[in-house]
Amino acid sequence: MKTKDSNHKANERKIRLSDDLLWGIHPVYEALEQEAERISEIIVVKDRKGGKREEIIERARAAGIKTSFVTSLRLTGEDASQVRHQGVVARISQTKLLPFEELLDKFTALVANGVNPRLIVLDSLQDPHNLGAIIRSAHASGMNGVLLTRERSAPLGGTAAKSAAGAMSHIDICQVTNLATSLQALKKAGAWIFGAVKDAEAQSLYEADLAVPACVVVGSEGQGIRPLVRKQCDVLISIPMEGQLDSLNSSVAAGVIMFEMSRQRNL
Repeated sequence: MKTKDSNHKANERKIRLSDDLLWGIHPVYEALEQEAERISEIIVVKDRKGGKREEIIERARAAGIKTSFVTSLRLTGEDASQVRHQGVVARISQTKLLPFEELLDKFTALVANGVNPRLIVLDSLQDPHNLGAIIRSAHASGMNGVLLTRERSAPLGGTAAKSAAGAMSHIDICQVTNLATSLQALKKAGAWIFGAVKDAEAQSLYEADLAVPACVVVGSEGQGIRPLVRKQCDVLISIPMEGQLDSLNSSVAAGVIMFEMSRQRNL
């Protein structure tokens, strides 16, 4: 039989102190007022009360920011014992995030003007180093934007920003809660959805026609593309490989695909 104390510990959320975190009622409230587009998540201890706390929750919901409620919140890591979070913590992106509606409008306008836009779509990518490297390659290969999940995704904090080497501020980045629904909207706007997999029956990357309005979906490091997202893919593609290994690091695979798209477009 579980005790009240064991239930409390089971519901406690531990977050490692990092440079993408902002804590405290007043700092989080001010961030919501000044730069809500950079906030990807707000975590609130649900049993605490207060006028400003309620305003934070209302403002976050109005701005479409993910709001998570926990019974207990503990920051870990170096200097974490000195932090007084007051039951409110926010995850801050190192760059402004573009609302999905604006990303969709841009994509639709390019298609209407005879330009074939390209997006790299990251389904639950969890390594911030890989995330940053992909953003860097996306900018270098001329992609029009990066679309990633809000849930189960690496934070767009300092680690990802360092790996991106400055590219974050030069490319549109958008986070969405429901990736499958977002891909459906992009398909209606004229996009072809390509899913990067390692299946034997998938089409070779070098045989696929990528010179179309395209979204390329790359899955998480371990599980790949989730089933509901995979159902939205029009074409499954794979990278032909030699040697003993049957897969590549997600950031390497994404880079290979994006530069092949750039090559086909230039032809």
